[in-house]
Amino acid sequence: MQTETLAGVKVLELGSMVAAPFAAHMLGQLGAEVIKLEPVSGDPTRTLVRGGPSGTFIAYSRGKKSIAVDLSTEEGHDLFARLLADVDVLIHNLAPNAAQRLNVTYEDCTRIKPDLIYCHIRGYGPGPLENELASNPVAEASTGVMYSHRNDGRPTRLGPSYHDQFAGTYAVIGILAALLRGDRATPEERHMEIGLYETGLHVAGRDYVGMQLKKHLTGRADVEPSGEFSMPGYGAYETADGRWVYLMMLNDNHWKKFCESLSLAVAGDESLATFRMRRKRRAEVEDIVAQAIASFTFDQLTERLSGTGFAFTEIVAPQDVLSSPQARHPGKLTALTFQDLAFDVPDFPLRDRSEATELPPPVLGAHTLEIMQSLGYDEADYQRLLDANVLADPSTDRTWHRS
Repeated sequence: MQTETLAGVKVLELGSMVAAPFAAHMLGQLGAEVIKLEPVSGDPTRTLVRGGPSGTFIAYSRGKKSIAVDLSTEEGHDLFARLLADVDVLIHNLAPNAAQRLNVTYEDCTRIKPDLIYCHIRGYGPGPLENELASNPVAEASTGVMYSHRNDGRPTRLGPSYHDQFAGTYAVIGILAALLRGDRATPEERHMEIGLYETGLHVAGRDYVGMQLKKHLTGRADVEPSGEFSMPGYGAYETADGRWVYLMMLNDNHWKKFCESLSLAVAGDESLATFRMRRKRRAEVEDIVAQAIASFTFDQLTERLSGTGFAFTEIVAPQDVLSSPQARHPGKLTALTFQDLAFDVPDFPLRDRSEATELPPPVLGAHTLEIMQSLGYDEADYQRLLDANVLADPSTDRTWHRS
């Protein structure tokens, strides 16, 4: 059964790339009507991969309505103002100077709609860098994530754009809180400025505090090692048939169960019974675990370890993830067709979601006429602005075509 928690809520997205589209996507999954306002050239993610759409666009713009308007023109901005007056939420991730240039700052927008819920996802929140540009990798670099993530000794970004997506998630939390407050929400509660940098600070909070704690205890602010480097039996190991499993042996009971399940000679060895003992002999224990895993095929290992009470999984290649029985279980994926190609797209992990998200991403400007008519414009207005290049013509969308 599908419900629409945010049915009746209208969200206007001026988003590109990841952060704002991801936030608007989640609101859409909860039932909000999402209108994606794009420049006449379209969101860059429409043409990011070989001249065509990226996974970001297909995954996070499905079920949205598209209106394509040149906001730098007077008539384009007039259309924006009429649209803004008709929505409940504006979310964007324009650069600060672009927001000022296009007159879509908080002050600009609340002059048009005083009770607007306004959310700006930006590189930095208030502070000396607030007008500087920052993207996901910049946030990773400036908040310490990249320092420890290296390829051949060179600091490098993580794969997914986690800071963008965390910032989008924080935006949704703030927007939902403001919606929950309703008429009682103060202007401060309706105004959100979410920095990727500040998002990174919060996400890594436990690491910063952990370093401070260690300095209090030892006099040195060392980074706490991850479980892989400090807990024997915690990490990746290769099976007899060349597959990899990840074990999370977190306590003494896990060790006991592991040894018993695989009938290891060290089962019952009291000299390895506690974590402290195993850590002192880490290299030896790691060798025991690695050899044990290497003596079983993955299927044999799964049969023995299932039900032992600690977490383990195969390390799955990205191209194989959506083929797993867990991923294929009903309610996890939406099958949609976009430009004659079939996709399975992961859903927001709540059981109830909006039916609109089962629709593919829109053609650029596909809903411009529909939205304009809802605002009191007629077809002649639409054609006039189309001829003046204030709008994008959906029939000319050449986002991507297979050769």
